Amino acid sequence: MSANPLRRSRWYCHLPLIVLSVVFAVPFAWLTCSSLQPREQVGSIPPQWLPRMHYARIGSEDVAVTKPVAVGVDSVVVVPQSGPDKGKKVLAEARHYAPGPGEGMLTQPVQQSDAIVTVKVPARLVQRVPADWVRVEQWSVSKYVKAGQPEWYCLPPEAVRSATEPVWRNYPEAVRALTAEEKDKALPLGKLLAKSRLPWTHPRAPGRTITFLTYVVNTLVVAVLGVIGTVLSSSLVAYGLSRIPWRGRRVLFWLTVSTMMIPFPVLMVPLYSVFRALGWIGTLLPLWVPACFGGAFNIFLLRQFFMTIPRELSEAARVDGCSEFGIYWRIVLPLAKPALAVVALFHFLYAWNDFLAPLIFLTRPETYTIALGLQQYQSQHGGSEWHLLMAASALLVLPIVVLFFLTQRTFIQGIATTGTKG
Repeated sequence: MSANPLRRSRWYCHLPLIVLSVVFAVPFAWLTCSSLQPREQVGSIPPQWLPRMHYARIGSEDVAVTKPVAVGVDSVVVVPQSGPDKGKKVLAEARHYAPGPGEGMLTQPVQQSDAIVTVKVPARLVQRVPADWVRVEQWSVSKYVKAGQPEWYCLPPEAVRSATEPVWRNYPEAVRALTAEEKDKALPLGKLLAKSRLPWTHPRAPGRTITFLTYVVNTLVVAVLGVIGTVLSSSLVAYGLSRIPWRGRRVLFWLTVSTMMIPFPVLMVPLYSVFRALGWIGTLLPLWVPACFGGAFNIFLLRQFFMTIPRELSEAARVDGCSEFGIYWRIVLPLAKPALAVVALFHFLYAWNDFLAPLIFLTRPETYTIALGLQQYQSQHGGSEWHLLMAASALLVLPIVVLFFLTQRTFIQGIATTGTKG
């Protein structure tokens, strides 16, 4: 007996979905891997997926160091006794150092006026470095954690080992970098935590208690209030367009759907003028109050779902004396939970990831959302520390991923049963 042809083709039907899932999963996997890498590994060429830490045996302990760099030529480690590098360890080629009975002489370039000249300065020899040795620096999770130049060493290659090891400290350091006071960024992390005594202050808002938790709370307020507003308003409008017969509702429905073709940049200036007249600029109100007036896509989605609910239920309720709002509240909404969950999830994702609207309407740091917090961290340091930015971005994406997996069944059910009738 031959197998069912539909059964045989099921694998081929799922293949495009599997390929698309892998394609969309690759950026998230790269974000996660980069958030757990040391800062010198992020952006390396060729790219590396697994985080690798390097350790050097210094004395009797293993010290975390940066990736070893080959010295290449016979060199010496000396401490100049004069000049711009006085008292500092300097790695110089052996041919530029002339040993003496006491202190030797180091030939090094020095900037004078508009020219670079070579001068000889007395220097104390610390170590001779063969050409096959490597140079490493003491590793820190962030270049802002330790003040001054990092300690560095010249070692034989066998003294440095590497291990595949995730850097979990990137996550607390990313949170600290988003909240700590600017003048405290050069302190070691332990002293910084001891001195700050939560909550930390914001560099642009001295005296105000603004933390990473502030960004999270602001984002949650905007998302949750927006979800409540859009679910109630969109469902009420969708009920009127699908369950109540009245003249012109089809024209109004298509007019509502056509507003989806208007992009947000077109509305930015008029909306800003309206919110400025209301005195809402600099507050969270412009981010969630408009959701209380419904959304075209949400209205379309709910209307299509409401039309699949049997009208006999509404007629039986009317015979029993139930009002139109009672039918909407007690019968239609409980039966539309999958569609309502889809609308709520879509708006939560939109509000959580929204960057443009907060950038326009928010002016005070204490009202910033997470998206603005990440941008502010990137701009205040100029050259971003990408491993910390990736860690903060992973913290931003993680709640969305968890929420999707928790609501996956309801989400798929709501999408699959929408628009099957009408």
